[in-house]
Amino acid sequence: MNNRIWMIGAAVLLALAVGIGAFGAHGLQPTLEANGRMDTFETAVKYHFYHALGLLIFAIWKQLQPTVKHLNLSYLLLTIGILIFSGSLYVLSITGITWLGAITPLGGVAFIAGWLNLIRVKA
Repeated sequence: MNNRIWMIGAAVLLALAVGIGAFGAHGLQPTLEANGRMDTFETAVKYHFYHALGLLIFAIWKQLQPTVKHLNLSYLLLTIGILIFSGSLYVLSITGITWLGAITPLGGVAFIAGWLNLIRVKA
């Protein structure tokens, strides 16, 4: 995968984390408090942000060492983790659709697999 795409992906996901977090804190606060889901929403934003920062680190790493092996899979797994883990918690927080909580752990597994995959990374 092209390093420029990695940088763009990380930047977009980081910008979304800030935007979604701000929107939740201001625009959605009454809804989230009424649903009792403010903590869930904050967890989604926190994990979204942490892992998007990880993607930025991977993009910088790839820029510095273009021949690094296995980093692509970690990047992909963290991206999937953000979409499934944080995405399902965002929707759950706003809509109250509780069955989404059943898929959230799949995103967590993707996060764990992405980080553990770094064990295989070779420069």
